[in-house]
Amino acid sequence: MQTRTLGRTGLTVSVLGFGCGAVGGLMVRGDPVDQERTVARAVELGVTYFDTAPGYGDGESERNIGRVLAKLKPNVFLGTKIRLAPEQKTDIASAIRAGMEASLRRLGRDSVDLFQLHNPITQDGAGGSLATRMVLDQVVPAFETLRRQGKTRFLGITAIGDTDSLHAIIDSGKFDTAQIAYNMLNRNKLAARIHAAGMGTIGIRVLAGGALSGEAARHPIASPPPEPIDSGPDYDSDLAKARSLRPLIEAAGAASLAEVAIRFAIGEAAMSTTLIGIATPEQFEIAAAAAAKGKLPDSVLDQVRP
Repeated sequence: MQTRTLGRTGLTVSVLGFGCGAVGGLMVRGDPVDQERTVARAVELGVTYFDTAPGYGDGESERNIGRVLAKLKPNVFLGTKIRLAPEQKTDIASAIRAGMEASLRRLGRDSVDLFQLHNPITQDGAGGSLATRMVLDQVVPAFETLRRQGKTRFLGITAIGDTDSLHAIIDSGKFDTAQIAYNMLNRNKLAARIHAAGMGTIGIRVLAGGALSGEAARHPIASPPPEPIDSGPDYDSDLAKARSLRPLIEAAGAASLAEVAIRFAIGEAAMSTTLIGIATPEQFEIAAAAAAKGKLPDSVLDQVRP
């Protein structure tokens, strides 16, 4: 498995990361035997970063990956997140402290390698988002306290929200990593800025929530089609656009559109690691085989680039 450095963290991570989210569903609703078998296989193939969050299955993802990692004891890195509810904005420090403690209990660990803010970041901080100043003046000090206490080594964000707000957070130098949606339907221009700022870049939605499989059918344990992130107006639009890319399969010498999508994402040099969400062990094998083939030929990339 090819590896890259996760920005200023200095951690060496695999280009393919293991997403424990609800869209694929394996670590939320999957069979425990399949969960353990797939994680063990990922470790065997060189996957070094695993990513979860308390919102994935109301804590089930954290409990399941915690159980599996405790049994296997692999030498890997683990990240989790916190998403603050609107009513928690009145005491952000306490909410972050309590969220970390709850995550560690579910994970069965004393610390995690990466702790990430999962809220969108905007100028006004309306609804479920957080305002830029709120992040810098309240979230950062609370996160830094957790780092001093040894609860986490590094700090990250999910880079969703207003462009200007995200630029301000990225340029502040306060966070070590950023997750961004990056795929053939949403070629996020933040990757280069995040990389230039010395942060590690973690790609999410490599398959656009499943649309870039080109197939409407979803596995029984997968989530319903999710809302797109900065691509089409709805999932059906993303699916239709994905199907128009099917000629790339033959051009890339690939086995499937999913393979093309994975190789597109990991081919971005500014991306430290790209998370793949899966429903089955077989889906992981497909993703790992795609990653092993490396980036797409330039002739194919020229057909995808805007």
